[in-house]
Amino acid sequence: MNFIEVSGISKKLQDQPILKDINFIQPQFQQLAIAGATGSGKSTLLKIISGLIQTDEGTVRFNGTRVKGPLEVLLPGHPGIAYLSQHFELRNNFRVEEILERDNKLVDEDAMHVYEVCRITHLFKRKNDQISGGERQRVALARLLTTAPQLLVLDEPYSNLDMIHKQQLKDVIADVASELSITCILTSHDPLDVLSWADRILIMRAGEIVQDGTPQEVYLEPADDYCAALFGKFNKVSLKGKIKFVRPENIVLTKGKGINATVVAVKYFGSHEEALLDTGEEQLRASFHAGTVKQGQDVTIKIL
Repeated sequence: MNFIEVSGISKKLQDQPILKDINFIQPQFQQLAIAGATGSGKSTLLKIISGLIQTDEGTVRFNGTRVKGPLEVLLPGHPGIAYLSQHFELRNNFRVEEILERDNKLVDEDAMHVYEVCRITHLFKRKNDQISGGERQRVALARLLTTAPQLLVLDEPYSNLDMIHKQQLKDVIADVASELSITCILTSHDPLDVLSWADRILIMRAGEIVQDGTPQEVYLEPADDYCAALFGKFNKVSLKGKIKFVRPENIVLTKGKGINATVVAVKYFGSHEEALLDTGEEQLRASFHAGTVKQGQDVTIKIL
C-alpha cells in the first residue's frame, strides 16, 4: 500500500486546463518538493492532495483511502493531512498559547517537543499582533503539527520572509521531518530553496510533470531549458554532437589540454566570482573563487 498515490489528476478552471493527468507515488518519509514557475499548477495540486479542492478527474489515495474533495464532505480537508497555506491565518487578539491549545491533540510532553522544534516556546505569552510574520508562520505550523498529522503539505512556506526568518523556517522544516518523523510535500517559488531539503523533486510546467528525479538529477541533468533555468544559471553546449546543460561551477581551469578562452567580464558575488568566457565559438558562464581570473586574461578550461 502506497502512502500517497496520485492517479490521473486533471483540473480545469473556466475551461482552461490547470492540471493535466498528474500521476506519482510518494512513499512514507520521503520528502517531496514540487517546483515550477508561477502558474504551473503547484498550489492547485497541493490543495487537491489535501482535500481542499475538488478534482475534475482522477483520485488521490492516502494510506489506501481515497481523499475526498470539499464537495463530498462537511468540513474540507483530510484529518491525517495538514496543509499550511502561504496565506496562513491566526486568530487575532489571542495569546500564542491560546491559539495552540485550541486544536492540540497531543499529550503535554509531545506538544512541548513540537513547540521546541518550531522555536516558539518564548512566544507563548505574546498576542498574535505582537510577533513577526516569520514567528506567526512558525506558530501556524506548530498548531497544525499538534493535530498529529502523518503528512504535512507546505505551500510556498518561504514567501514574504526576510533572509533571517527564511533560514529559521528552513531549519524548522528540516527538523520536522527528522525529529518528528513527518512526511512532507513542499512547493517554493524559488526552487533553490528545496535542493538541500528534498529527497525527490517533481518539476511542473503548464499543469504537467516534466521531470521527476533526485535533487542531483534535476540540477545536473535537467530535461530541458525550462528545467535547467529553474535551478539557476547554466550553459547549453554541444559536446560530441550531444546537447548538455553545464552549470557555471562545472567549468574549471586547466593547465593541460582543454578549450582556449578569453575572460570577457568578471562579476563579484561574495562567495564566488562569475566570469564570462569567450571561446571564439560561444560565450560561457563560469564560477570561480574570488581573484582567480581577471578581465582580458587568456585561460584554458575544461567542462566536467
